[in-house]
Amino acid sequence: MGSHRRLASPGFDRGTNAALCVMSAAAAALGVVPAAAEPQDDTGAKVDRLYEEAEKATEAYNKADERADELRGQVSRAQDRIARQQENINSKRDVLGSLAGAQYRSGGLDPSLALLLSDDPEDYLDKAAALARISAHQAGELKELQDAMRELAQERSEAAGKLVELEKSRKAVVAHKRTVERKLALARKLLNSLTESDRAAYDRASRSGRADLPGFGSGVPATGRAAAAVAAAQSALGRPYIWGANGPSGFDCSGLIQWSYAQAGVSLPRTSQGQRYAGRQVPISEAQPGDVVTYRSDASHVGMYMGNGQVIHAPYPGAPVRYDPVGMIPGATVTRV
Repeated sequence: MGSHRRLASPGFDRGTNAALCVMSAAAAALGVVPAAAEPQDDTGAKVDRLYEEAEKATEAYNKADERADELRGQVSRAQDRIARQQENINSKRDVLGSLAGAQYRSGGLDPSLALLLSDDPEDYLDKAAALARISAHQAGELKELQDAMRELAQERSEAAGKLVELEKSRKAVVAHKRTVERKLALARKLLNSLTESDRAAYDRASRSGRADLPGFGSGVPATGRAAAAVAAAQSALGRPYIWGANGPSGFDCSGLIQWSYAQAGVSLPRTSQGQRYAGRQVPISEAQPGDVVTYRSDASHVGMYMGNGQVIHAPYPGAPVRYDPVGMIPGATVTRV
């Protein structure tokens, strides 16, 4: 249980991440509580499990929401292209109409009969040559119109497909949001059932580190964009955990990392899973300030290494952005952005 309590999954970017993150850390700490505190331990373990499940649901929510945003942009761009293509088609139709009118006025009679009746055969031949040029141009315009209409049909078909996918993504967002909210409500109910002293013990447990973790990096000062990201994360200390939020007034765990690096001019994925692979993975022993630290095999929680065995992260609902031991949750992976 202590293992999930640690960090909220970045996927829970929307605020659930942070909530889950901290609860996971607390649960991990509960693992070392004496067996005598069994009822309290049992409640803590349940809370831990709920936070971990909520983190995973938050991660799924963030992915679905990110995809919905991407699809909205694609649909909007497709609609713009469709509008421009329709204007192009309308313009080509106008040109073809003018050419057709000119052809009708110039060559309404059978060519041989028109030549016999003409008072000026040379004038007729000049008109016939012009008519031939008009017809050739008209044929080219017609082909361009046909090509444009095929492209328009394709654009409309693709846009329709994107709209269907967007609707599915919207439904997924709603479903994951309900799951997160349900898990968090149950966790709050359990926490509220604890006595004040037990709640305090749970919070202390959420800040505990693991003694079996290998040496974790150094406190070498960060430079460049890592330094800017570290400064941004430090500026967020004390701000509330809000699931699904990525700043600046509140954060979930992955939202904090994304926002901090954005202040350094670096664009990171919205989810903790994506952040795990947003750079080069390095051994824990080589961790430096600014490195991204993800937890658990599914990278459901994330924080930023600050040196001296500490990370900054958004823990869980009710716990503000804060420092905690880097070993608060098992399964730490270090990524250098």
